[in-house]
Amino acid sequence: MTKHIFVTGGVVSSLGKGLTAASLGCILENCGLSVRMQKLDPYINVDPGTMNPYQHGEVYVLDDGSEMDLDLGHYERFTRAPLTADCNYTTGKIYSAVIAKERAGKYLGQTVQVIPHITDEIKAGIDRLSTDDVDVVITEIGGTVGDIESLPFLEAIRQYSIEKPQGDCLFMHLTLLVHLAASGELKTKPTQQSVGKLREIGIQPDILVCRTEHAMTEEMRRKISLFCNVRPENVIEEQDVESSIYEVPLMLAAEGIHEHVGAKLGLDLPQPDLSAWERIVRTVKSTTREIDVAVVGKYMGLNDAYKSIYESLAHAGIAHEVGIRLHKISSDDLTAENALETLGGMHGICVPGGFGGRGIEGKVLAAKVARETGVPYFGLCYGLHMAVIDFARHVCGLDDANSTEIDPRTPHPVICLLDAQQKITAKGGTMRLGAQTCRLVGGNARVAYGSDTVSERHRHRWEFNNAYRKQFEDAGMRFTGLSAEQDLVEIVEIADHPWFVAVQFHPEFKSKPTSPHPLFDGFVNAAMARADGKAPVGSASTAQKPS
Repeated sequence: MTKHIFVTGGVVSSLGKGLTAASLGCILENCGLSVRMQKLDPYINVDPGTMNPYQHGEVYVLDDGSEMDLDLGHYERFTRAPLTADCNYTTGKIYSAVIAKERAGKYLGQTVQVIPHITDEIKAGIDRLSTDDVDVVITEIGGTVGDIESLPFLEAIRQYSIEKPQGDCLFMHLTLLVHLAASGELKTKPTQQSVGKLREIGIQPDILVCRTEHAMTEEMRRKISLFCNVRPENVIEEQDVESSIYEVPLMLAAEGIHEHVGAKLGLDLPQPDLSAWERIVRTVKSTTREIDVAVVGKYMGLNDAYKSIYESLAHAGIAHEVGIRLHKISSDDLTAENALETLGGMHGICVPGGFGGRGIEGKVLAAKVARETGVPYFGLCYGLHMAVIDFARHVCGLDDANSTEIDPRTPHPVICLLDAQQKITAKGGTMRLGAQTCRLVGGNARVAYGSDTVSERHRHRWEFNNAYRKQFEDAGMRFTGLSAEQDLVEIVEIADHPWFVAVQFHPEFKSKPTSPHPLFDGFVNAAMARADGKAPVGSASTAQKPS
């Protein structure tokens, strides 16, 4: 019988429920359990695919093409749990399913209501992960207790717990201990009120995880236990980490969270083997060397907009025992006058994915600086488009070359809309999405992967215009990755550059701290060589020393 853990949050949003849930999944996996992860989001959008990154952060894409909440990135980085479309349900997705059933007459003339029809649909979504080969499903409820939009999800998990055999469900509540700097005190009252609100709904937390800047005292633990009706040993401290988020599983394990989970769910759990995570944290803390990597994008005011990219760079840094000193540069701020001064001293330049025309000239300048100075360049999706536009304008002599996404009337549409996208008008879930096979035909990408074919996740509508392929090849650009099915350009490189790789897909979605993505690994290796004034080790480039 599959056991269930429901993770809720209180006091403030963005408290780290996803990271805490993922860390718990990591611990339980390393106790020998089979774990699945799930996020229930209260917003009405069917998925986050059409949402502005400033509002919701990055859109995380799965192999099956599902556009998901960024917390699923935490799940995939911390656990081995397979993720599918059933791992993320929103209010919009739930209501769409219920309305479709009502229109089809599936409710036999009943009045369709939040209870039981909406809550039944939510419970069915939870049940889809409860298969014979799964020991524990961890379901995170988005939002904060007290939000009106979260109520149907909280009601659904309350119902779910009483419909299952006793001891099969556990409620874990994440809350904040507020620190008042003026008095130097930690305050528990917001936590008490948050748990009180949860109990009003009919949910009594079994485990209380307290986010805090400072260590709790035993007196405070007993006070929280008394007022929140949670046993003292089940009040878990989760202090802010200074060096790495990958320390969180170690912190929770040290608090014995797996023992409390096992006791509540009737599971006899051994001590988790977290040696790999101990090595990661030890490496992060002991590393003294750093390299400078510029990430040039248009959403630089929000860390979550490029969350997976930052983490993937960190993963490669851990593997090479080097710290990544990130320079988050807004492409709006780059001009022809300052681009070289801003970027020329970097050891690596990364241009991430994106949409729309704002800030694109700054991204084109970033690709140009990397190409002309020998700084390692890594373009991701839109970063490939920017590299192609730069090459077209400044190497091939195609003045005013552009993408038709930015300038539909450009005389040289070197980036154009996919044929399959020509007649599509709807925005949600209609891009080229999910895992696609790519054939590698030499170059630094082939060296990094060590394979002739790879599968990578996509999320785009525009692509390289094959009508320009020969002209670009004659000028020195190499097309080292091609779609196995459609002959679309997937990877471009520059022949006489130490490491200039741009890809149409999103490798950042397949990197883990225990296994960095090969291309991020290759990029960081090249950046380290740049810092040392050497050619990258294992580079396929004919260049010797970067200029």
